[in-house]
Amino acid sequence: MTEAASIKNEAKPLPRVSPATDILEREDGFYVYMDIPGVRREDLKIDINENELLVTGRAMQGAAEKETFLEVQFGPGEYVRAVALSDLVDREGIKASLKDGVLMIRLPRLEKAAPRRIPIQTA
Repeated sequence: MTEAASIKNEAKPLPRVSPATDILEREDGFYVYMDIPGVRREDLKIDINENELLVTGRAMQGAAEKETFLEVQFGPGEYVRAVALSDLVDREGIKASLKDGVLMIRLPRLEKAAPRRIPIQTA
């Protein structure tokens, strides 16, 4: 293998991008919407570490062999975004879906303990 071929085969680090993100609060919880064009479900990870939700994804689309990009606004890259989690979030109920390049994460509220009366026993 020639030196030029060896250099071409080395993986270049992908540019890191923080995706455009909207966070909404509704009665039933919080909703996070992230624009992550070109990221497939299998190239996406969502991790929880203590009070932080970390989203990482890789978009690998690029120009074909005989094509040249004239302008690139979302090409190959790595999306990384951390979102702080409130103590009000039910971590066991978090759900995520990916559709048309938009990741939606639902962070449900913890159920509040219903008020109750404590019965008094006679001794």
